[in-house]
Amino acid sequence: MSQALDSVVFITLPDGHAIASKFPGFDPSIPLPVQLSAPGERFNPGELAPERILAGILAIFAWDQGNAHLDYYRSIINSAHPGLREEMTEAAILKIKNGDYDLGEEIFRSLRGLDPNDRQTILNLALLMDERADSLRRSGLDDDAEAFDAEAFNYYRVAIAAEPPLPDAFFNAGFFYMKQKNYRKAREALETYLKIETAATETANFRKEKAQEIVDEISGRDLDDDLFKEAYDYVMLGEEEKALESIRLFMEHHPKVWNAWFILGWALRRLERWEDARAAFVQALELGKEPDSGIETGYADICNELSICMMELGDLNAGRDWLVEALSTEPENTKVIANLGTLALRQGNREEAAGYFRTVLEIDPRDRMAGEMLKQLEA
Repeated sequence: MSQALDSVVFITLPDGHAIASKFPGFDPSIPLPVQLSAPGERFNPGELAPERILAGILAIFAWDQGNAHLDYYRSIINSAHPGLREEMTEAAILKIKNGDYDLGEEIFRSLRGLDPNDRQTILNLALLMDERADSLRRSGLDDDAEAFDAEAFNYYRVAIAAEPPLPDAFFNAGFFYMKQKNYRKAREALETYLKIETAATETANFRKEKAQEIVDEISGRDLDDDLFKEAYDYVMLGEEEKALESIRLFMEHHPKVWNAWFILGWALRRLERWEDARAAFVQALELGKEPDSGIETGYADICNELSICMMELGDLNAGRDWLVEALSTEPENTKVIANLGTLALRQGNREEAAGYFRTVLEIDPRDRMAGEMLKQLEA
């Protein structure tokens, strides 16, 4: 917070100052924040403008939510710029589309400071954190991704508790919980969405159909069973042996659930039991051939895991085949493309490897691992 506010200074203005007339309800006893061009810049009273004060207030909203004068600053913004929320929301979305997550986050934080109860802004923050986590995970930065997952979880929790209920919050939270393998929460969120969504638009109808499919899959395969969630959590915590115990107990009653075989293979692969892991992933694919298995959501991940096993077992050609298969369903999966680069390096094909890492950076310029690998290859 301190770094973000290094370029903000506080000033007081006399009641008769020209700028005071721009702000209805102006109180000369309350200091106003002014946004400078850069940290450490010397404040020049001759360059003072209402826009700099408004920018300073927005910075306070974003990074100093304990400020004693927030209500006063809100009254200034609402009086001087009543349409600011819509303008800033559009600006934030544009920044995020262009990959500027930091500025997008700051804008949404400012909007939440302007109105802490704005349900849509809270949901937008949840979606932003969710997207940032996905981007980092695609780059192989799992630890960083988990930090944003935690923030997304907190924002979704607030968004789905808002009144009146916001259907979009429950729909998006459901998919977030799915990615976290928290199928119980996913089912609950999507069931609530189906109850409260009253819109009859094409988008709403598509979402309702998709939500119902997922609820049916979770219920039909008992994916919200405590043992399944426990096994996933143990893998995430690095306790693979405990994960194996939980998932095998689950599989005693659910031997044909592909998701369970994936968790089993995942834990075995992390224990470097390559052949056992390979067999588990192959079984997951076999079960995925059954009608309505829902394996489409995890097909590329299974192929990627199989590739890792085959490479470690010394069959680089088979490893490549599985990565190509993964790309057939997710052609812009940067994790898979980066693994093709790694495999090409192991085969001694440096130029081919560099091409894969360049492709990763074209899709996601923020991919640090691909950037480092390309830098080493070009050096």
